[in-house]
Amino acid sequence: MNMVAKLNNDITPDGSDYETVRQVIELITEDYRDQPSLETIAARLSQSPTQLQKTFTRWAGLSPKAFLQAVTLDHAKRLLREEAMPLLETSIEVGLSGPSRLHDLFVTHEAMSPGEWKAKGGGLTIRYGFHPSPFGVALVMATDRGLAGLAFSDLGDEAACLDDMTCRWPNASYVEDAEATAPYAERIFEPGRWTSEQPLRVVLIGTDFQVEVWESLLKIPFGRAVTYSDIANDIGRPKAMRAVGAAVGANPISFVVPCHRAVGKGGALTGYHWGLTRKRAILGWEAAHA
Repeated sequence: MNMVAKLNNDITPDGSDYETVRQVIELITEDYRDQPSLETIAARLSQSPTQLQKTFTRWAGLSPKAFLQAVTLDHAKRLLREEAMPLLETSIEVGLSGPSRLHDLFVTHEAMSPGEWKAKGGGLTIRYGFHPSPFGVALVMATDRGLAGLAFSDLGDEAACLDDMTCRWPNASYVEDAEATAPYAERIFEPGRWTSEQPLRVVLIGTDFQVEVWESLLKIPFGRAVTYSDIANDIGRPKAMRAVGAAVGANPISFVVPCHRAVGKGGALTGYHWGLTRKRAILGWEAAHA
């Protein structure tokens, strides 16, 4: 059975669940000022409110109403920032962030040596599998040392997603093994399993500079955002904002290494490798769980 057929049969029988979630996210993001009700959203998508509520909540981990609240608060932050309130104070003001990492994803990480990175994956065996997630189909990749890659795809685009990730380490050996990667997927997207007692092992494969940036991303608490300038200052290279942006965009372990928490000057949501709709969905999901 091919990969797409397996996903359709085993994960979303009609192949439409994530498409529904995507449409709801886009509708709420565009029409949040109107505060659309569940019934209004369901009517726009020609679905029953009950079924829409169940589908969205199962996939996103929160109800459409909770996501609408998160989006509204996000825009409230932006309004406050336009009045020159600092980012951190603004976030605290609207209740989206604080110092606690109670719900954060506890990870421990190591970096490949420069020699291993220069070999472009030579000598590495990377196992991979596609799994359902709150943000679409997740491509999970792991070595015998830990999680090495996490990417997102819509149904039907899995092959392109895999190509995007494998070209980063072209000399590695790749083995499709969803059974081996399933435990990672189960832990990553289940907040109840985020624990410091059993941290998730992450392997960072990149240049020394990229690894510095990714390590800085790991310091950003759950539910908070920082600017590229903040990251540049954190790694001691205040003038390297453009290079920092490129390293953030090259992050191979989405969500776990939280590149979605990096924002542009003034808090603007800038480009995200897996799409701005997905970035908004992740930030909304985190806001609701914070």
